[in-house]
Amino acid sequence: MATGTSIPADEELLDAYSRAVTSVVERVSPAVVFLEVTAPGSAARPTRPRRGGSGSGFLFAPDGLILTNSHVVHAATSIQATLTDGRRLRADLVGDDPDTDLAVVRVPGRDLPTAELGDSRRLRVGQLVIAIGNPLGFQTTVTAGVVSALGRSLRSQSGRLMDDIVQTDAALNPGNSGGPLLDSRGRVVGVCSAMILNAQGLCFAVPVHTATFVAGHLIRDGRIRRGWIGIGAQNVPLPRRLARAEGMSVSTGVLVTGVEPGSPAAAAGLRERDVIVGFAGRPVTGVDELHRLLTEGVIGVSSPLVVFRELERLELPVTPIESRPS
Repeated sequence: MATGTSIPADEELLDAYSRAVTSVVERVSPAVVFLEVTAPGSAARPTRPRRGGSGSGFLFAPDGLILTNSHVVHAATSIQATLTDGRRLRADLVGDDPDTDLAVVRVPGRDLPTAELGDSRRLRVGQLVIAIGNPLGFQTTVTAGVVSALGRSLRSQSGRLMDDIVQTDAALNPGNSGGPLLDSRGRVVGVCSAMILNAQGLCFAVPVHTATFVAGHLIRDGRIRRGWIGIGAQNVPLPRRLARAEGMSVSTGVLVTGVEPGSPAAAAGLRERDVIVGFAGRPVTGVDELHRLLTEGVIGVSSPLVVFRELERLELPVTPIESRPS
């Protein structure tokens, strides 16, 4: 008897799941675009552009603004966007940020279909998510899964660490990059960015709260402004006796392996073999932490850099400048 009554319940759950996915697809897929890019010519044929690949993106403003990945459009000589209704439009790069793997491009038009941006900070592990994109050129492909984990870290192609990455088992393939990751109400919660090759169900998206922040700056400035002090560095452990003697809670720091001539670090008197343990009143436990602290807000501002030179603790005032575009 129990088995007989459970079958309709199971069917109802499956129907509800199907309705949720199909409703999202019908509402959002018109805003998803297929991007084809042309890259600069090779060294042998510099005047002959070559096809640079393809990816996905989605309209988030009715006047033609599209969010995608930086690695899809970076250094492209031309970008073509194909909408789901078949229209092929030239897209112009507004700005891109390799450090967060995000970019904004624009196509001409008004009252274009858009995807609603959600709040990735409200995501929960196990929550249903849906990806729409163009894997391997197959336009408007839909996959579904769950949020597998939150707060992951992932290296961007520029080498910087991206934080708060969303992990999902919604299947992604080359060409999904830049497409939206959606919740069950069709709101964008992430920008699909990467997958682990030769693995199954290990896919990642940049959270939409990061994408919203970056997109605003790209629209305003065409780039993200970050601080730069001009050093080469690597992570090193701190001697325990040194950390104890200074009452420090950190056990690692940043070893300076090189100082660029004329850089803010050189002007501050930083030397090779110095170990950085603090910047602007915050502890520095590694190179990634130092990168996180070199935000737009510290550009042009003199801030204390706490270093150990052998066993001597020094505070060197350093004034970061804007980092040079990659």
